[in-house]
Amino acid sequence: MSLLKDRNFLLLFVGQAVSRFGDGLYTAATAWLAWSLTKDPTAVAVVSVAAFAPAFLATFVSASYADRYDRRKLMIATDLARVAVVAVAAVLLSLGLLNLSLLVVTTALLALIGAPFAPARNAIVTQIVPADRLQQANGLLQVAFRAAFFVGPLMLAPLLAYGSMRAALVVNGLTFLGSAGAVAAIRVARPVLAVGQAGLWADLAAGLRAVRAAPDVLVVIVTFVLALALTSGFLTVGLVAVVGQGGRYGLLLGVAGVAEVAGALLLAGLRMRRLALAAVLAWALLGIFRAPLGIVTSTAGAAVLLIATGLASALTDIPLIALVQQRIPSHHLAKALGLWEAGVAGALAVSPFVASTTIALTGVQDAFLLSGAALVVLAMSAALTLARTDRAQRPGQLRIGVPSRSEAEQPAVAPESPR
Repeated sequence: MSLLKDRNFLLLFVGQAVSRFGDGLYTAATAWLAWSLTKDPTAVAVVSVAAFAPAFLATFVSASYADRYDRRKLMIATDLARVAVVAVAAVLLSLGLLNLSLLVVTTALLALIGAPFAPARNAIVTQIVPADRLQQANGLLQVAFRAAFFVGPLMLAPLLAYGSMRAALVVNGLTFLGSAGAVAAIRVARPVLAVGQAGLWADLAAGLRAVRAAPDVLVVIVTFVLALALTSGFLTVGLVAVVGQGGRYGLLLGVAGVAEVAGALLLAGLRMRRLALAAVLAWALLGIFRAPLGIVTSTAGAAVLLIATGLASALTDIPLIALVQQRIPSHHLAKALGLWEAGVAGALAVSPFVASTTIALTGVQDAFLLSGAALVVLAMSAALTLARTDRAQRPGQLRIGVPSRSEAEQPAVAPESPR
């Protein structure tokens, strides 16, 4: 945990924990607002789609700006813009003017404004942390992200009991301010912008070429997105069908969340050499423990399986982020991470429909079995593809999971200037 002694990393860790707490709170608050305004579950679904669809469409494109401009300043501007949007929503709520349409617009606007934030945040880690500490850094950041996001929804009930929905929105706005303040205090070397810098579309095309030039990165990203589409919906739609009781459902989701935090904490202390292989095989492990969920009859049995899948879940994204940070040149890094984030948003949008359709056609028990089997097949296919890619790169090229960014590939940086 020595990284937490580094001032810049500690600021990023604390700031993003605060931000993710606000994200979790806002996610729960908007779902409850949609229900309270309409008493219609379809309205809740519409708001949920509004939170993902803009990110799917805009994240990769907007990530280009995180590669071509100052990532730190972009993150600060994004946070401040989101404060303004949340403030407007709070005013509309106070005046009794916030209806479902405005709630959907506000949610979509927040997602759109926030699209470049995650790629910029994950890319700025390489400006703060040495290359050999990236996996540990990502593990610690995921501990903060997952724990804070998990706590956020839990705070909605006391805020509503002792305050109001407006108070929840105010707290969310303050978390964005906290994040902006923490990022503003970070001191990183300022990239020197190249003369004759490429335009947006040329830069995006160059970013895609950089990802294609690292086939192991491409395999891991595609595997992650496809696997998430096959699994995410089963943790919501499918688990509801399994437990059939609100209290047990909430308890099991909490167990899965705590297991993900524990998994991220464990990974922060490990060092893996073959990051790509670890990232894809983790999906096979997750599939093995996910498959029996449809047939368990006890809460304890379901909890054990969800603990295992939670631990495996941490292994799917922490090595992925470290792999991308190591293998993609710095001036294309945010775009590569943005491509992954966009795929995640798309997968999260379609996964509930995949789960509900599969359950309707086959029943809940067979649906979980099919989902788990599909994950194992997908993971093993990806592992075989990585093995072929590894052989094709030899001799004279780097193995899977080994950094390929040379000093010549990285853009020059100007000396740090006081702010």
